[in-house]
Amino acid sequence: MKISSLAAAVKIASWVVLLLAQGCAAQSAEIRVLSVGPLRTLLQDLGPQFELATGHKLVIKTDVSAALLRQIDAGETFDVALILPATIDDLLKQGKIAAGTRTDIARAAIGVAVKKGTQKPDIGSAEALKRTLLNAKSIAYSGEGASGVYFTGLLDRLGIAAEVNPKLKPLASSAVVPSVANGEVELAVISPPAILAEPGAELVGILPKELQHYVVYTAGVSAATKEADGAKALLKYLTAPAAMAVMKAKGLEPVVPRQHWFRSEELIPAEA
Repeated sequence: MKISSLAAAVKIASWVVLLLAQGCAAQSAEIRVLSVGPLRTLLQDLGPQFELATGHKLVIKTDVSAALLRQIDAGETFDVALILPATIDDLLKQGKIAAGTRTDIARAAIGVAVKKGTQKPDIGSAEALKRTLLNAKSIAYSGEGASGVYFTGLLDRLGIAAEVNPKLKPLASSAVVPSVANGEVELAVISPPAILAEPGAELVGILPKELQHYVVYTAGVSAATKEADGAKALLKYLTAPAAMAVMKAKGLEPVVPRQHWFRSEELIPAEA
């Protein structure tokens, strides 16, 4: 009797475990994320933590904002988009992003990189940066990325576009810093997250304050998602206080909205 009772108890316990596992599986979801490249390393760190905490599975695809928009326009399915604010706003107007889900995630400055172990040039002032760019033999930047768009415009503002443009090498965002690390080009101009992720390159510093431009990365939940709860949970996780230290380690800065009487796009750093 004792043996049969024990066997029955084990069988019942197995059923309970199976039912619990099925319940967890029913609650978990696959969250498809379209993200700009500068948030890739942040998602690589926080993604597994989110999956462990929630049971959801993240499927992440990264590219520059312009390319992601082309993919969405072509019918790419997604649950969360992490792109530029203006792109999210346009998608909101088109009804492709759910109302009330627009969330500013982080911002990044624009920096300069050199090959690891080489001498770091002076970029501490506008004049120093101009000299460094004029003296550089070659400069890589993101051809379609927001940092690259700003950088090429900055050359015009500095009055050195004619001299520097022949030395520029527009590349895919993922190839900019590796081109410095392997010695293909002398300098790279891009956001710090891309620089810090490449072991063969070093961050010289960010552009001088008077020339600096911050790129904000904003998220939204797809209006067509079937996993709205999981998608919203991800946005909440990425903006939680615990995520701030990870952001800073990746070369990003958290942002918070100003008071409600300001426009949503007017942002300040969380530590300001």
